[in-house]
Amino acid sequence: MKIIVAKKAGFCFGVKRAIDITFDLAKGSKNGIFTYGPLIHNPQVVEELKQKGISTTDDLYSRNIKTLIIRTHGVSPKVYTETSKMGYNLIDVTCPFVKKAQNFTKRLRDEGYQVLIIGDKNHPEVQGLIGFAGSNVIVADKIKNLKNIKKKIGIIIQTTQSFETLKEIVLEVIATAREVKIYNTICDSTVQRMKETKEIAKKVDLMIIVGGKNSANTNQLVNLSKEACAKVYHLETAEEIEKKWLRKVEKVGISGGASTPQWIINDVIKKIREISGGR
Repeated sequence: MKIIVAKKAGFCFGVKRAIDITFDLAKGSKNGIFTYGPLIHNPQVVEELKQKGISTTDDLYSRNIKTLIIRTHGVSPKVYTETSKMGYNLIDVTCPFVKKAQNFTKRLRDEGYQVLIIGDKNHPEVQGLIGFAGSNVIVADKIKNLKNIKKKIGIIIQTTQSFETLKEIVLEVIATAREVKIYNTICDSTVQRMKETKEIAKKVDLMIIVGGKNSANTNQLVNLSKEACAKVYHLETAEEIEKKWLRKVEKVGISGGASTPQWIINDVIKKIREISGGR
């Protein structure tokens, strides 16, 4: 059996940076260290941090907090304001690409544009961006969600969305707006990972995407793979693999989201080889 693994699978730059900083903190005193929300969208990594003494909290006002780590997805300006009042030691590991999107969002608002954020309104990155966007902000990931668009509009996009989604919505907007300013804030790593994953999916009998079920970019990979491959499975750990998936399969493709550690991908490869008997 041939196994093709995406070269871009696994931690992106922003996630690796956040992981390195946080695990370094875990080597010292762990008294009162929390991440504000899950550091990344990978339950296994979050659990590993918990075992090392760094827990997750959604309560900014907890008396247990001494050091608060801002997660990779970023937060709204309101969170920075509130934490400064509390006097915490604040460690900000927001992904640099997300920081760039936040800065562009604020710039658009300050220049008088109505801000349109292309993305999932429930995703923490988008929730943070909304705080930079002003009162007239619109959030949409589909054309049908575009409502109350003004004549002067500024567009940014969630860093893990697809370029196809950006194109589709921009074309709809420019049909009605009179002035449009666009910042393409899709992460370069996201673009490369999506492209490589889809190419692999075209060549294999079975595609396995490894990553958190709550990870936006991982779910994007799943959807892309389904466009090119008939058998696609999304799993978080190797234990989820079933023998029946590999029957009559000659080529298996594997890719992983930006928050997927290499050791989990390696476990998946090992499990497939064990099931297939090394063939």
